[in-house]
Amino acid sequence: MNTVNRARQTLLALSAAGVVAVGSLGAATQLPLPSASAAQAPTASDSAMALKQLNAFYKPALKGEFPGNAAGFVVGETKRSEVIEKFGSPDVSRTSASGFDSYSANMGNPGYAMAYNAAGVLKEIRYFGTNVERQTNIGGMTVAMVKKAWYTPASTTTIKTGNSIQTKLTYKRGAYHVEFIFNNSLDLSHINLVKG
Repeated sequence: MNTVNRARQTLLALSAAGVVAVGSLGAATQLPLPSASAAQAPTASDSAMALKQLNAFYKPALKGEFPGNAAGFVVGETKRSEVIEKFGSPDVSRTSASGFDSYSANMGNPGYAMAYNAAGVLKEIRYFGTNVERQTNIGGMTVAMVKKAWYTPASTTTIKTGNSIQTKLTYKRGAYHVEFIFNNSLDLSHINLVKG
């Protein structure tokens, strides 16, 4: 396990990619992501794969889960110790009780950030997608694609952080909300899952 954590820390330290702040609750956490210049325009095949990935979030969200590596982590139920048991120590640990533990994307695995309540129970999962072939994942998801696949959001909100302006599309999935945070209509920053 130490070797894995050292490898994660080394990859994190060596990342020359752009960095995206993910602290909308006041505590900034940073994950390395590819710079805009490194991104490729998605092909039709890439867009089809991105749509398939987008739709993979739909049903698990009803149970308070995300698909893939985070499957089994339930917002409002899973404890921080359970996440650490499965994922290992975070690449960037939260600096406050309301902060996020961050796991960087590497080796084709997506990046995540997890926030917990005062009792150490998962209250939010953030999904950052993969860095490799990003256009087939979160990098290929657009506002138009989300609205076409998931229809009209329950709400659309503008988020202003310093000079940064983002748009949040919120979809209700049972007792949970899935939030798509866009930097612009073609650039999805991340996807959140929270209790409604």
